[in-house]
Amino acid sequence: MRGHPVGKDSQRLRAFAREMRSAPTEAEERLWGALRNRRLDKLKFRRQVPVGAYIADFVCMEAKLIVEVDGTQHAESRRDVDRDADLEARGFRVLRFWNNEVMRDLDSVCVTIIAFARDESLRQDWR
Repeated sequence: MRGHPVGKDSQRLRAFAREMRSAPTEAEERLWGALRNRRLDKLKFRRQVPVGAYIADFVCMEAKLIVEVDGTQHAESRRDVDRDADLEARGFRVLRFWNNEVMRDLDSVCVTIIAFARDESLRQDWR
């Protein structure tokens, strides 16, 4: 695959992604219920997908949109800033939500995802 690590690193990353799919967080599971099977505005999402050296929580390839659901360990994370820059260099936009946002107001999260998927000029700068 283009843009993915090769050899054993790629195999390890794919195996780790499979593990993550089998043990989602509560918020990831809830959002996946709204995204799976083109339930959200007919958009095709995949979950726990290797992209470069990272695993994205949810990816809509058609919109080149990655949706991340984060816990508090991601607050002010320099690693996330670097990760997002790398993913953006690969042509993706990254949209991040806190776990509690997904649990508290899934409808607003879904409306935001649709807006970002349909309008590539949108950028998340409030977080």
